[in-house]
Amino acid sequence: MTCIIRILTSEGLHDADYRADSLAEAVQFEPEGIYTITNTYRATQVLKLDSHLDRMEDSARREGITLQLDRKRLRGALRQMILDAGFGDVRFRVTVPRAEPEQYILSIEPFAPPSKALIEGGVRCITAPGMMRRNPAAKTNDWAQNRDQFTLPTGIYEALLVNDAGEILEGFGSNFYALLNGELRTAGEGVLPGVAQQIIFTIAPEILVLRKDAVREADIPRLSEAFITSSSRGVIPIVEINQILIGDGKPGQSTSAIRQAYNAWVEHHLEEL
Repeated sequence: MTCIIRILTSEGLHDADYRADSLAEAVQFEPEGIYTITNTYRATQVLKLDSHLDRMEDSARREGITLQLDRKRLRGALRQMILDAGFGDVRFRVTVPRAEPEQYILSIEPFAPPSKALIEGGVRCITAPGMMRRNPAAKTNDWAQNRDQFTLPTGIYEALLVNDAGEILEGFGSNFYALLNGELRTAGEGVLPGVAQQIIFTIAPEILVLRKDAVREADIPRLSEAFITSSSRGVIPIVEINQILIGDGKPGQSTSAIRQAYNAWVEHHLEEL
């Protein structure tokens, strides 16, 4: 079994009443609620887990769910699951059901970081007008379920959400950034605040000007660089959007510098579960 799913209650960990081969498959069985997802390093080390849990509590407030996470018990249960599984590094999701916020659904699967070839070559993206989060600032699993109904074309790594004003907001599961006229631009509102994004906001101003304003879909031909971030993937360069090359069609120098600074920041801020 490559995906392990447990329910954490006041009486401890219990098997879920469903099985799945991946986190992506498992989300289709989960009840309505809020969640977070990230990965471990060196099996049991994590990055900014409290920020993930802070966002879960904020998402719950935005969704009208009464929630105060028992963080010590949650951390202990995750650590137990990871050590028992023996996978090494894992990707894990914590889900809190709307109807039973005192219970936590914990799912883990083996994790491998993005490949060197993907980072060096960059990825291709498309925009997906009409696809929007119901409650952008809350991380809800109804969005995770809805976006999985959208099939990405072959060779496309991520789809980007565009609002009615033509602004590129974020990816289906990532935050989006673009370099325009020498400034790093990213949407400052109407998006899910990313935990990886918190790190970008810390390190990027040391490298170039950061402006929390979205670029528009019409700006794509003028972008010199672009990338996305997420907790499990870090910084992923974008080399093409809607079949339009970004810059010279290769990961740019600023993106590479930001990725290096991001990875260095991560190494200095890991902690044990």
